[in-house]
Amino acid sequence: MLNLFLNKKMKREIIVNDEQLETRVAVLENGKLEEFQVEHSTDERIVGSIFKGRIQNLEHDLRAAFVDIGMNKNAFLHYWDMHPESSILAEIDDGNNNRRKGKGRNSRNKTFTNQEVEKRFPRGSEIIVQVTKGPIGTKGPRVTTSISIPGRYLVLLPGTKLRGVSRKIGDIRERKRLKGLMDRMVIPNGVGLIFRTAAEGIKMKNLNQDLEAILVIWEDLQKNLKSEKAPACVHSEPNLIERMIRDWISDDVDRVVVDSQEGYEVVKRITGLLSRKAKSRVRLYEGDLPIFDYYEVERQLERALRRVVHLKCGAMIVVDETEALVAIDINSGKYKGSGSQEDAILEINLEAVEEIARQLRLRNIGGLLVIDLIDMKKKNHQNIVYRAMKTALKHERARTNVLPISELGLMEMTRQRVEESVLSSMYVDCPYCNGRGKVKSPLGISVEVQRQLKAVISKCNSNNKPTNVLVEIHPTVLDRFRTEDEQMLIEMTKTLDGKLKFKSMPMKHAEFYSILDDDTNEVYYSNHENN
Repeated sequence: MLNLFLNKKMKREIIVNDEQLETRVAVLENGKLEEFQVEHSTDERIVGSIFKGRIQNLEHDLRAAFVDIGMNKNAFLHYWDMHPESSILAEIDDGNNNRRKGKGRNSRNKTFTNQEVEKRFPRGSEIIVQVTKGPIGTKGPRVTTSISIPGRYLVLLPGTKLRGVSRKIGDIRERKRLKGLMDRMVIPNGVGLIFRTAAEGIKMKNLNQDLEAILVIWEDLQKNLKSEKAPACVHSEPNLIERMIRDWISDDVDRVVVDSQEGYEVVKRITGLLSRKAKSRVRLYEGDLPIFDYYEVERQLERALRRVVHLKCGAMIVVDETEALVAIDINSGKYKGSGSQEDAILEINLEAVEEIARQLRLRNIGGLLVIDLIDMKKKNHQNIVYRAMKTALKHERARTNVLPISELGLMEMTRQRVEESVLSSMYVDCPYCNGRGKVKSPLGISVEVQRQLKAVISKCNSNNKPTNVLVEIHPTVLDRFRTEDEQMLIEMTKTLDGKLKFKSMPMKHAEFYSILDDDTNEVYYSNHENN
């Protein structure tokens, strides 16, 4: 029985694809893609960053201020986010394990009056804000005056006296233990502290180390506030790899695999500060295939980001994103059940909501979502599906709110939206259909071509004979190679025992590329089957 239990243990792996233009991180559970994030080196990520800004305008009708933080568009600041404690109290419990009442975003009538705002935040005055939502579409970033500095186990709250424990830690004994540890910690005056979910089971020594690291950030931030003139960024959130270490690495992670030497050294060094055990689980990938191909992440990702996602039972879900709303339709497809119609519909809806919860994480979908379930006549079946969705979202990092199924058979929900979805960040409007469809950007194709080229060059060099490689590609991508990515190609050419040539293919699809032997026309790799 023991062996049987061990065999059923969930294997959790983090795969890091670290390249010059793009960094991607995937979480696999028993080989299945469960979470995914991507970050481009050319894009500025400002969510979580703290700015010294200047009030540009007060719009009483909107109950909002517009703040200059040094970007193209002014940041949007709600009046109810001008309270230093307003946006954080709703997320924690007080010392008596009770959720605080009358605070947070659900109590917007507790905000300043127009006269109070003009007195405390007059036009032209300086203000310290933190970005809670990045610019999306035509909208500028959204900010708050409730500053928080997250660490591995703790969150520092400057300007408050709060002491609390994450509501996601439900064990009463553990909550009591953590509150006892907090009473023993040396916390400076004028700052609050929250134990994150990751603090569960952590020893006092590790908590103190995390507190010391956060206080160093806070001290640097204070120095920047004094020296920098508004508008200016006084604290930036770390890059994707460092955030991954901070937020994702835990005792249930069996392995972290990184495909670049530099990224490997960074992960190794920072995880070593957490524990020797975590450090021992970091591996450097040295295979010939791109790391996402080797672990079959690329294939799963491509399938997951399709508009139509097929389920194991034969049914399917259809995902349509708009700027403000995401519509998800559940279709019975090729499902063939052996039971009653009601049981068949229940089975489809249960599998669908579980997959939908996964899709929200993978696609980073946020905002308002409407799910069109297959109609269920029985009220208890509706309740089963509703509870299944709540369970599937239990470990979701983003805030969610799910409403019971309506009389029309619709499930309405919201998911915290802080950045553009993965689909929006990786694709541009298709030039062939004026935005009705999606094709990958030249940056995306460039990254793919370079990734496959590395594999082809490694294969050619292993044959120990000079090889001339030809890349056939669309002119838009070739133009990027000639300008922005030229140096990377020069460095890549140095590793090839032969010549590297490029040929423009203007009549091909924008995503088309093919890599072949220039002398024998042998095709090493081609994606033309997808186009």
